[in-house]
Amino acid sequence: MKKIVLYLCLGVVLMAEQAQPFKENKVQPFTGKIMQLEQKLDPMFSIPLDKYPKWHCEAILKNGHKATFISVKSMMQVYLHQEYFLKHNLLEDEIEKIYIKDYLTGEKADAKQAVYVFGSRVIGPHGDDLIPFASEVNAKLFMLKNGGTKQLPYAKITVGLLRYLDM
Repeated sequence: MKKIVLYLCLGVVLMAEQAQPFKENKVQPFTGKIMQLEQKLDPMFSIPLDKYPKWHCEAILKNGHKATFISVKSMMQVYLHQEYFLKHNLLEDEIEKIYIKDYLTGEKADAKQAVYVFGSRVIGPHGDDLIPFASEVNAKLFMLKNGGTKQLPYAKITVGLLRYLDM
């Protein structure tokens, strides 16, 4: 008796399932142009950009394209080693301008005019990092709350400092 009920239930379920008509996917023909995909990962550390929007930095390339980085450390690694990245086709053109996002206000500022806090208790997306600020006042406010060893201008950011941060 149980087998008969089981077969009847199975038959009802199979009859209730209707075959779906085949839906045709319309594929656009290739036009010869390759569309630039939206950047999803940091070019240096391959970290998803959407996870840390507060830390974003960007570089404008000479060809007009924009490259977004997860943090100051990532952007400066690429900026200070452009020859390597160009040689290995990891960067499509030379960097013309670099910008940071002020950590407190979120405003975009020229990275060469910015102030960076070193040695704070705040950890970046890829470990120790430089915290960017559009002004010294914002940097001092941040240091009062989160500590920090030094305020550095752009000119003091060196390859050695970046290597130290990446240890």
